[in-house]
Amino acid sequence: MKKGIVWLLGIVLLFSIGSERASADDRSKLDQEVSEVMGTPYKWGGTRVSEGFDCSGFILYIFGKFNLDLPRTSKSQASAGDYVAKSDLRPGDLVFFETGGNGISHAGIYVGDNKFAHSSSSNGVTITKLSSGYYKDKYVTARRIASETSYLKMTGN
Repeated sequence: MKKGIVWLLGIVLLFSIGSERASADDRSKLDQEVSEVMGTPYKWGGTRVSEGFDCSGFILYIFGKFNLDLPRTSKSQASAGDYVAKSDLRPGDLVFFETGGNGISHAGIYVGDNKFAHSSSSNGVTITKLSSGYYKDKYVTARRIASETSYLKMTGN
């Protein structure tokens, strides 16, 4: 009886480890790149993991992994690419916010499920819901930078 229970627990453990590994492998390249820098501290003007990121520096770093060039600041990034309605967002689109009352002042990368990755001055690189209390009323616009080919590289879809 004990051998049977131990055997059954072993099988359950084996399948749970296998399913965890499969789900990690199923993550998109975009998700993997963002995951690798999660928690990197905020640094105004920062564009590298070793120094920290500001919001637009984080975007430059992630998009650089896909050979996509962008302007340096969030305000200028908000003029790049094509406008996207909030209801049509897809992973890899850029989302922009007015947090200081002087136009676009914060940006992030939409990652799906109503969430965006960004470098927050209080939390560093993190993922936040677009509908969160702070960002909900500060959303301004979104832009699609990635071509279809780049989008497929980012998402594997």
